[in-house]
Amino acid sequence: MSGRLAGRVAAITGSSRGIGRAVATAFLAEGAKVAVNSRDQAVADQVARELGARAVGIGADVATEAGAAALVEGAVDAFGRLDVLVNNAGITVAAHTLELDLDTWQKVIDLNMTAVFLCAREAARHMLVAGGGAIINTASVQAFAPFPRRLAYGSSKAAVVMMTRIMAAEWAPLIRVNAVAPGYVRTSMTEKLQAEGRIDFDAISRRTPQRRLAEPDELAGAYTFLASAEASFVTGETIVVDGGWLAFGAFEGI
Repeated sequence: MSGRLAGRVAAITGSSRGIGRAVATAFLAEGAKVAVNSRDQAVADQVARELGARAVGIGADVATEAGAAALVEGAVDAFGRLDVLVNNAGITVAAHTLELDLDTWQKVIDLNMTAVFLCAREAARHMLVAGGGAIINTASVQAFAPFPRRLAYGSSKAAVVMMTRIMAAEWAPLIRVNAVAPGYVRTSMTEKLQAEGRIDFDAISRRTPQRRLAEPDELAGAYTFLASAEASFVTGETIVVDGGWLAFGAFEGI
């Protein structure tokens, strides 16, 4: 690796597994120090130990004001600064809209939207005083294409794209705010949906020009770029990493 993030400190929400952990691993490889987050402090600590000496675990529910503050304060206390925030924590629900209950809707909105707002606001308050930084939100290909049975998830991720633009406009020039929009990625979350019969990996692979799902570490490069000085004039943008999915448009069978 090139050390593109040497000397920088990053906090990554929902980074005990999946895309978040892959991003944490990539940031560490590029020289960053990383605050790993899970709701469970023991899980966060275990992952931090596995990642090495430049990682620290912070247990916090980032969908709450107290949790968002704990994440930012924990990173600053551990490493003395915060240069990069990655809003990665999220949840997906596959359900017919008529069967979507309010509690489930609210859980998706709380983690996919409210947590992004709270953590970004808390990080920005620190970064604006400290002289700047970068915030990277996690959207989805479903922000740009309608997927049946994904009302809560797709709506929340479309909101993340707009939140990214508004934050970028408000906090420039000191803070760059961008997003990454993954397509289908093989994670424990999507594997659970596959096991429940709610998605079909084979159908997804046939529908994707790259003919497969992504692996989590294939997303990490987009986050690393946006966190680095190479993206110094990039703000308010969403990078889609979908294996060509949007090139084919939406597909109702998935």
